[in-house]
Amino acid sequence: MDLTTTTGGHAMAAHKPTVRADDFEAWMTARQRWLLRTAWLLTGDVHTAEDLVQTTLAKLYLAWDRVSAHGVDSYARKILVNEHASMWRRTWRHREVVTDDFTSHEVPVRDEAYDGTRTALWDAVSALAPRQRAVIVLRYYEQLSEAETAEALGISVGTVKSQANRAIATLRERLGDRTDLVGWEEER
Repeated sequence: MDLTTTTGGHAMAAHKPTVRADDFEAWMTARQRWLLRTAWLLTGDVHTAEDLVQTTLAKLYLAWDRVSAHGVDSYARKILVNEHASMWRRTWRHREVVTDDFTSHEVPVRDEAYDGTRTALWDAVSALAPRQRAVIVLRYYEQLSEAETAEALGISVGTVKSQANRAIATLRERLGDRTDLVGWEEER
């Protein structure tokens, strides 16, 4: 739809949405739930995850012309992970916890891979150090290879392996003899 306006007797055509904006909007509509799921897995908090996704989408839009069509998902994941790392690196960031109003926020993202029955495992993953948690989320929840995880985090494959091994050892220690969780690390 092309709208025209007149100013001082001159007709001016209103700008149509660009192909760039249309392409970005289509990609965002298709992938926003995936980004929110990954952000929630990284942060463990719906509101922080939404903020993280918002920042990621803003940065991706600014770089949209430079990103190839085949690399958009990995570029978005890299932005998401880097922004998450920046969040927990900031020493001035304070967590606010509202205690007067206990409202359970249901995560709007559903996935058969995490059906809620492994609360103990998720609690243990949430308690991991930030980099270990990011490695576990990308390797086991997002099912990325070691190389893809390394690229997303900007670290070497060896660091991915060592962080994953340390995280798994910590999870085994914290989970103890939970027979209902046996074999979870082999699912990958």
